[in-house]
Amino acid sequence: MGGARRKARRAPAQVQPRLSRGCRGQEESQWSSPACAAFPRPLGWTPGTLVIQVFHEQGILFGYRHPQSSATACVLSLFQMTNETLNIWTHLLPFWFFMWRFVSTLRVTDILNDSYSWPLLVYMGASCVYPLASSCAHTFSSMSKNARHICYFLDYGAVNLFSLGSAIAYSAYVFPDTLVCTTFHDYYVALAVLNTVVSTGLSCYSRFLEIRKPGLCKILRVLAFAYPYTWDSLPIFSRLFLFPGESAQNEATMYHQKHMAMTLLASFFYSAHLPERLAPGRFDYIGHSHQLFHVCVILATHMQMEAILLDKSLRKEWLLANCKPLLFPQIAGAILLCLIFSLSNIIYFSAALYRIPEPELHKKET
Repeated sequence: MGGARRKARRAPAQVQPRLSRGCRGQEESQWSSPACAAFPRPLGWTPGTLVIQVFHEQGILFGYRHPQSSATACVLSLFQMTNETLNIWTHLLPFWFFMWRFVSTLRVTDILNDSYSWPLLVYMGASCVYPLASSCAHTFSSMSKNARHICYFLDYGAVNLFSLGSAIAYSAYVFPDTLVCTTFHDYYVALAVLNTVVSTGLSCYSRFLEIRKPGLCKILRVLAFAYPYTWDSLPIFSRLFLFPGESAQNEATMYHQKHMAMTLLASFFYSAHLPERLAPGRFDYIGHSHQLFHVCVILATHMQMEAILLDKSLRKEWLLANCKPLLFPQIAGAILLCLIFSLSNIIYFSAALYRIPEPELHKKET
């Protein structure tokens, strides 16, 4: 009996060409129970033999939803404990918080005449988009293999829109005095737009390597987000390390430092798959790396928002006297180009899902 249990516990590590055992100890009888049959598609955990390899996450053994769930079942899964439940709520609740802050700022801003506040409004709007897109991606990613990829394509596009929103706000309020109105400052937002195009394309492409070359997939995806973040943060790095005297008395500096620290921590959790990699099955529902990554990202955004608000307020007089504000056509043009090229990337890679033979995309190399 003990030997049989040990074999059952080792079963998740056995990878078949199309299927992986995403759960332990869940019997097929649970899948066909009357309680499950009442739903449009089965909810909650799914037996390991039904978890297709593309849905399997490293170190996560329990709590997978049915890989062909209906949209209704996906929405209902928000209120059941699966391994995606907290992934959804850790971004869905902050979405409402950021939306509240955005609407509150809109109500006290003269949108037509206060051009100095336009970059802030763009940034705050973008900070609402990415957690909502992430929540939707995690909610509906179990509808099918291709739906999963497309959901995350949209998620990556939203993250890059937020990256551009951050760059616009940094250009308007955060640049160190020494770099204001330099060539670097003049082309900073334009190159940030280009970065979003490259990043969206690279992150979408990485999903085609997810099963066949997971190591390369992870490297490309981390690079896809690290590069635009590094570019966006160059003004912060300059203030903190090249011109520390300029921001010594600025209260925003502490928030910029906290933002950087939380971003580094988020990157660690995203890349390392800890703690679940050390104890597979123990953090399937609460405490796995993607949940911790979500929490760190939200805290980083909160710190970033506080820093931008402080810089906008404390440096307003100096910036208005020494810096040309971003014009509406510049801001709108940057956002429009980002949307056009990101959506083009998403459409192209979504169409490619249906052109590539299924074994090429979903089978693991032997």
